Amino acid sequence: MKKYQSQIKSIFHLAWPAIVQEALNVIVVYIDTAMVGALGASASAAVGLTGSVGWLVSSVAVAFGIGVLAVCAQADGANNQAKVKKVGQQALFMTFFVGIALTVICVTISPFLPTWLGGDVSIRHEASMYFMIISIPLLLRTAVLILSSALRGVSDMKTPMLINLYMNIVNVVFNFFLIYPTQKYFGITVFGAGLGVEGAAIATAISFAFGGLLMFKHYYQNPSFQFKDTGFHFDLPVFKECLRIGIPVVMERSVICLGHVTFASLIAKLGVVPFAAHTIALQAEEAFYIPGYGFQSAASTLVGNAVGEKSESKVKQVTYLICAMTFSLMLLAGIMLFFFAGQLMSIFTPDPDVIRLGTNVLRIVSVSEPIYGVLVILEGTFNGMGDTKGPFVYSLCTMWGIRIFGSWMMIHVFSLGLQAVWIMMVCDNIARCFLLTRRFFRKKWLYRLNIE
Repeated sequence: MKKYQSQIKSIFHLAWPAIVQEALNVIVVYIDTAMVGALGASASAAVGLTGSVGWLVSSVAVAFGIGVLAVCAQADGANNQAKVKKVGQQALFMTFFVGIALTVICVTISPFLPTWLGGDVSIRHEASMYFMIISIPLLLRTAVLILSSALRGVSDMKTPMLINLYMNIVNVVFNFFLIYPTQKYFGITVFGAGLGVEGAAIATAISFAFGGLLMFKHYYQNPSFQFKDTGFHFDLPVFKECLRIGIPVVMERSVICLGHVTFASLIAKLGVVPFAAHTIALQAEEAFYIPGYGFQSAASTLVGNAVGEKSESKVKQVTYLICAMTFSLMLLAGIMLFFFAGQLMSIFTPDPDVIRLGTNVLRIVSVSEPIYGVLVILEGTFNGMGDTKGPFVYSLCTMWGIRIFGSWMMIHVFSLGLQAVWIMMVCDNIARCFLLTRRFFRKKWLYRLNIE
């Protein structure tokens, strides 16, 4: 065990800020969901209807950021500081290109999106308005996601954590004042705009704008990039290298998220209550992903460093250790989710039908939590290597071949409900984990270390 102590220490040093950040994000999602859920099942469904598309948009930005992180971490591992600076500068250009494109696309489609997703007529107007408002500051949201990756590439995990903390505080505070009308609390009259779903959207948009400006400030001041001395310079070869890694991840995330959009549209046809249960259960489950996504950032950075050092043994050691730690933690998380699913659902909604249905599907997914944790770490490992094409193909096959086609069969052929659909979701995750594990053990990634 002693020979692993140094590696375990490095893992925890990089992972704890990401774990805290994930935990803070989940807390705010919980508060956000509960605040909107208090308005009723229709409000939850309106916000949740476009949630999958919002996830897709964020995932596209994150995916481009993974290209930056991988190239930056590999350059840092090879002690090539000149390249680290160049990669850091390309992150800003990527932010502008991606952010402007996403903003234009999302604002343009927002009036039509709820109809395309098959949402109930009663929630389409609110869903459209919500999506348009949160799309307006997407350039600044993109800055948070891509520039965070640049900072993580040079092992700065704390800055993204703190900025997310500040964003979450801003979001919750504005939620309180914008969602609800003026009310009395402990005899004190507190102003409220009473904007409901629109207020939740405005609060989110303000937090995006605040976070983006703060992220740029800290990114510019990071000494690893030395912007004050060199300024910003576009470097086409380095930019292309980031794109070469990032584009397959963009395609993978797009496949997964478009699958989620299709998945959500299938479930939306089951009715408002099943869709509200699905939306709330997905958000409730996020707390149990914290170990996986927290350790994923550490896996990407440390594996990227190991590739830069051309060390096969270090790649394997980091991956095995982080997978083992994540599996153990998410096994405990899955057990807790199974036994406390009902109590968890009741936090977000008073509707007994939504609680009952949500409890059932959370117990179904709880059995696969440790497997999903390993899947998340292996994704981080391959991202850090820059080996992103194979995982894209796997995601394409399992998402559309198992989750979407299987769900369509369950609903339209066998006339089954939400529980059967969530079983297909679990099968998708298990299959993808198996394929990634097989790829890792077959060592198709060795060529990246120049090892035959």
